[in-house]
Amino acid sequence: MTLRDWVLPQPFLTLSIAALWALLSADVSGGTLLLGLTLGIAIPLFTSQFWPGRPHTFRIGAALRLMLVVFYDIIVANFAVARIVLGNVDGIKSKFVDVPLDTNDPYVATILASIITLTPGTLSIDVDMDKRMVHIHGLDVPDRSLLIDEIKTRYEAPLKEIFGC
Repeated sequence: MTLRDWVLPQPFLTLSIAALWALLSADVSGGTLLLGLTLGIAIPLFTSQFWPGRPHTFRIGAALRLMLVVFYDIIVANFAVARIVLGNVDGIKSKFVDVPLDTNDPYVATILASIITLTPGTLSIDVDMDKRMVHIHGLDVPDRSLLIDEIKTRYEAPLKEIFGC
């Protein structure tokens, strides 16, 4: 383990925490940035023993494309959920769905579960790596197989491309 790996076990997470701290503080003074950077270094350092090994590859172009897809889906899903909630709630077809995973990579499974939860109308309940399954709840799921196909093509396939698995 090199000095850089020891001090910055997750460099992207370090920068993300520091930036998030500055945004939440609504202040970009030197003290705020220093505290954000300190938290950004300390949190990954103290939690690194709980993290799986680093992915060997990371394709930034595929990550940016996935980010745009997720942002678009979040916006569209917000309107869909609002229409469902403000409309006739008797027609809601709420279901639990098991989405099979095509990978054993814990990064892909965890990020996929996070994306599912971030998208309004769906919620990740559990990630079962032994069965290679993500258990989710959908607010309005007329067709389970359609939801599974959408999750696999829109999110899981790009995640596998990003992490090279």
